[in-house]
Amino acid sequence: YIDYYNNDRIKLNLKGMSPIQYRAHYYQI
Repeated sequence: YIDYYNNDRIKLNLKGMSPIQYRAHYYQI
């Protein structure tokens, strides 16, 4: 559940986030 939610949210946020912010957000999980 958590992985699915995070992956779905990351895809949504990718459009409004820079690659650096995306990586920081991804590794924060």
